[in-house]
Amino acid sequence: MQIYMVGGAVRDMVRNIEPQDRDFVVVGGTCEEMLAKGFECVGKDFPVFLHPKTKEEYALARKEIKTGDKHTDFKFVFDASVTLEEDVVRRDFTCNALVYDLESAEIIDLVGGKKDIENKIIRHINSEHFVEDPLRVLRMCRFAAQLDFTIAPETMELAQKMVGEGMLKHLTAERVWQEIYKALNTKHFSKFILAMRDCGALKVILPEVDKLWQMPEILQYHPEGNSGNHTILVLEKGEKLPPLTKYALLLHDIGKIKTEKEVLPHHYMHDINGAHIVQKIGKRLKVPKAFTQAAYTAALYHMRFFKVPDMRLGKLRDFVAAVTNDFRDENLLNLLIKVSFCDMCGRALEPSIEEQAYYKKAVELCRQVFVILSSLKATDMPNFDKLPKNATFATKWREYQIEQLQKNKNF
Repeated sequence: MQIYMVGGAVRDMVRNIEPQDRDFVVVGGTCEEMLAKGFECVGKDFPVFLHPKTKEEYALARKEIKTGDKHTDFKFVFDASVTLEEDVVRRDFTCNALVYDLESAEIIDLVGGKKDIENKIIRHINSEHFVEDPLRVLRMCRFAAQLDFTIAPETMELAQKMVGEGMLKHLTAERVWQEIYKALNTKHFSKFILAMRDCGALKVILPEVDKLWQMPEILQYHPEGNSGNHTILVLEKGEKLPPLTKYALLLHDIGKIKTEKEVLPHHYMHDINGAHIVQKIGKRLKVPKAFTQAAYTAALYHMRFFKVPDMRLGKLRDFVAAVTNDFRDENLLNLLIKVSFCDMCGRALEPSIEEQAYYKKAVELCRQVFVILSSLKATDMPNFDKLPKNATFATKWREYQIEQLQKNKNF
């Protein structure tokens, strides 16, 4: 029985990056031997063992036999006769197929992974095995974003063929979202979207986003030409932001796809339309509620945010109340502030001094309103005990809040 370290940990070693998670493959071993050594067996489809002390994962070397169209339709062979070479050739990309020999402290490269890592290239190992799992198309795009690598032409061509043959329709919403979420955690999420578009997967998985490239922008405000290019620039501006905010950035202008024959100034009503589309995407891909809420907030309110400095107190109060769910969620306000900044700066045109001043004023006003009104209690209202607790109470409560803003010297 021989044990090797495999996968991303070895790839990171070659890139001089400290491995975060280590995985191991066991060649020539059996389930009985692993259990006898104190390993804990986990995994439904094939046996994966947890080390009794480190809890790191050890998998028996295996071969896979395709049994159906779904990415989960495989029969696994993991007996002691499976060789290291057979285990390696079933893996997805050369950069992920390096093996580290624990005894000799040497890296075994059976598929040219070292060279591809040096040249920053994502390349599939075996076409026959690659097409058996359509999820690898999304993984290809995700690794391009995660590693900031370029996809090899033959690998992109193979992915395009798989998409063209309709293989992605067999993917479940859960697995699709899992890959999107992993990509959102990378620094170069925009590269994931562009790679998805290049291979045709974006049109299948997120057709609404793909249509943004068909939506011309008003060149006076967006010299980048169309809403798709603008979205990419916005994502690049927010590359260091959390996944939740990146997802909001991706869909902030999704409502612009409503206009097909003509482009109205600033894509009239694209905020309301966008909020509706965000909800449809959320249901289709089973997106977690927090992500849908973030994208909904960004789509619905990012245009109105820049009108904040011109709002009267009542309208300003209502705007902040709507964004923060009646002053209960400051995180949504902070998210909108970040989205609006990236939207302003994510263009092929530098924001003017006036735009920057307007943005800063909007931030200041929104935060002041939130701080003041989130500290108020309905019981602070004069004659609270005597006020009828009916439909008119909400009106009185709003009027009281506006009065408190008027008393503040900063308004």
